[in-house]
Amino acid sequence: MPPDPFAGDPDDPARAIIDHDDEADHPMGEDERAELLTDLSDLAVYQALLEHRGVKGVVVDCGECQEPHYHDWALLRASLEQLLTDGRMRPHEPAFDPDPGAYVSWEYCRGYADGVTATENAR
Repeated sequence: MPPDPFAGDPDDPARAIIDHDDEADHPMGEDERAELLTDLSDLAVYQALLEHRGVKGVVVDCGECQEPHYHDWALLRASLEQLLTDGRMRPHEPAFDPDPGAYVSWEYCRGYADGVTATENAR
């Protein structure tokens, strides 16, 4: 992400639209940080298992707009890393004309990885 040209500027025009009671303004706790690190680790495993099968990333149902959001592997990793370092995710452009069949849910990824692990352990 390019640097924010208004970072630290008390006259930042966006200050008027920022919700200062937002959780992102509060420091991240150790538990939240550990969860994010686990998610990043899991994401690497999921990508390694599924990308070569044609899965382009993860779909998330948005509670705000009630629409699915499609995140390719790199975008999701960058968003999680940004959340880890900055304490919040900046808005990003949605995927252009995504093929819904090429994206799976986080739960699907977890189940797939669990299945692979169980199969490997059974050998």
